[in-house]
Amino acid sequence: MCKILIFSGTTEGRRLTEWLSSCKELDVTARVATEYGALVCNDVNVDVGSCGGVEGIARTIKTEGYDLVIDATHPYASRITEHIREACSMTDTELIRVKRNESEYDDVITVPSIDDVPKILNDVEGNILVTTGSKEADVYTRIKDFKERVFVRVLPTMDSLDRCIKLGYPNKNIICAQGPFSMEMNMALLKQIDASYMVTKESGDVGGFDSKYEAAKKMDVKLIVIGRPNDAGMSYDDVVDELSARFNIKKDTQKRKITLIGIGLGGDTMTIEAKDAISEADLIIGAKRMIESSHVHDKATYEGYLPKDVIDYIESHKDHKRIAVLLSGDVGFYSGAKGLLEVIDTERYDIDVVCGISSMVYFFSKIGKSWDDAHLISSHGRRMNTINHICRYPKVFSLLSSSGELNDILSEMCYYELNDVDVTVGSDFRTDAERFIKGKPSELKGMEFGKLIVVLFENKDLIQRTACIPDDQFIRGDAPMSKSEVRALSVLKLNCDADSIVYDVGAGTGSVSIELALRAVDGTVYAIERDHDSIELIKENRKRFKVPNLIPVEGLAPEALNDLPAPTHVFIGGSSGNLKDIISCILKKNPHVRIVMNAVTLETISEILDVIKSFNLIEEETICLSVDRTRKIGRYHLMDSQNPVYINVVRG
Repeated sequence: MCKILIFSGTTEGRRLTEWLSSCKELDVTARVATEYGALVCNDVNVDVGSCGGVEGIARTIKTEGYDLVIDATHPYASRITEHIREACSMTDTELIRVKRNESEYDDVITVPSIDDVPKILNDVEGNILVTTGSKEADVYTRIKDFKERVFVRVLPTMDSLDRCIKLGYPNKNIICAQGPFSMEMNMALLKQIDASYMVTKESGDVGGFDSKYEAAKKMDVKLIVIGRPNDAGMSYDDVVDELSARFNIKKDTQKRKITLIGIGLGGDTMTIEAKDAISEADLIIGAKRMIESSHVHDKATYEGYLPKDVIDYIESHKDHKRIAVLLSGDVGFYSGAKGLLEVIDTERYDIDVVCGISSMVYFFSKIGKSWDDAHLISSHGRRMNTINHICRYPKVFSLLSSSGELNDILSEMCYYELNDVDVTVGSDFRTDAERFIKGKPSELKGMEFGKLIVVLFENKDLIQRTACIPDDQFIRGDAPMSKSEVRALSVLKLNCDADSIVYDVGAGTGSVSIELALRAVDGTVYAIERDHDSIELIKENRKRFKVPNLIPVEGLAPEALNDLPAPTHVFIGGSSGNLKDIISCILKKNPHVRIVMNAVTLETISEILDVIKSFNLIEEETICLSVDRTRKIGRYHLMDSQNPVYINVVRG
């Protein structure tokens, strides 16, 4: 069995340790300098603390009988790297050095050595933030007025604090904090100390360099970067290739990891967990604006968000081991995460999901209202009957695709006499164009609201949406109308869903269409009627009951059906003798359609039976409904019988 010692304390070291430890034929131990380094290692052997210089390292290697040493320490830990190299030479032990890829930036001051920094800063004015640690804090005491100008950020340990105090740094100029530090945290510190310069080492993205670079850039602070010491070695990927071949470890035993990350609104609304996941990834996938808002520089990126495109790209780029897929807002709130989770093969990939701050949460916090009692909908990339939801719920929150879409909704609200509803619009969050506007539909209609829009509708006068609407609530005119009992049972037997596409053939006043539209709230009901006056009645009833998902179609079936989308459900209340042609047309559009046909006359019943036989329809049931209603004469009540109606339920 091969014994391996890994000097870790870096992301690369942790990843190598976890991967190699998964192989039972290898005996792997990681050596880290701090307890924190041990905490982030999962289910592996870890030793904490220094080995004690060259001789201590050599003694450890010899005593434990290590066959291979891997140096995956920090790129600037040149002293420990040299000690490891000398110890391996003394014990004749094989050494592999893991070298981190460097970043390239053209708008920073790069110096070859830390000793060059005071020379530059002595010739300029302004406060300085130093982020290179306490061990080299003495170098910056060479800067004139360092007690007033230099602020050092060091680890929150007594050794670090004591060293800085002994060097003469005032307490107020010593910032003790444990990273990682986000761009926003760096920006806040630069602003607090009114910095003109920031000193750091080029530690790569995993070392937090990108967040410092972006913070300095946004705050117009000049960044001074100390170049890396000459460090021969192999890249992480080359080390993996070498070891997998040597020990016959299939790379697939180290599953590729896909992390679905809700980035909130981008920038400073990202959680620390999200930033850490992005930092560890070697491939970033997402829409262009999401990648840009995540401040990714030295990583591979792919601009895409459709599940198939994302998976195809990951499958065809197998060199990337840790993939971050960026998703706007929160992964559980109308997010693309749902579609991705359905297509990712969990046997082949490790999947992690990182939540974020949704636009809804941000919006409600800004307007000072709770969202626990809000009804949530989205018409972003989908059709939504927003009017129905406004009528049903006192508090409706919606995601929208565009300013034009909101104006269409506001126009509908005015048409359907919903102008007393309070509307609050939020747009372009976390940009210079961010704004919040409140008003009535008539006041806001026609305004430009921005690109990314959410809206809250607050309605105090709700409309009770009930089945079996009383006949006298409809505008009737001279058109025929199914009685409420017949209408209620027919709609119930049609059994349409919330998103159904429904035909009402021979709609009359539209009473059945209205009931169907209230049931198929996110679908569409087409009311087909040949009589023009009846079409006008349907329009009036549609406005009265506020059902924009009801579409009147003037014409005679089946010709009037030709340009309509395929139905899922059909109600036929009148066919004008064209029942066979109507059924033929419907079945061509959807062979599995569900149909309810009502008949009053024996001739129509005969026609229905003939159609069922001709098209081999599946008969579910036929109901004969007889309704008697009371009629008052003086002090007596008599029962008036209505014509019996036959309700025939069939499907293709």
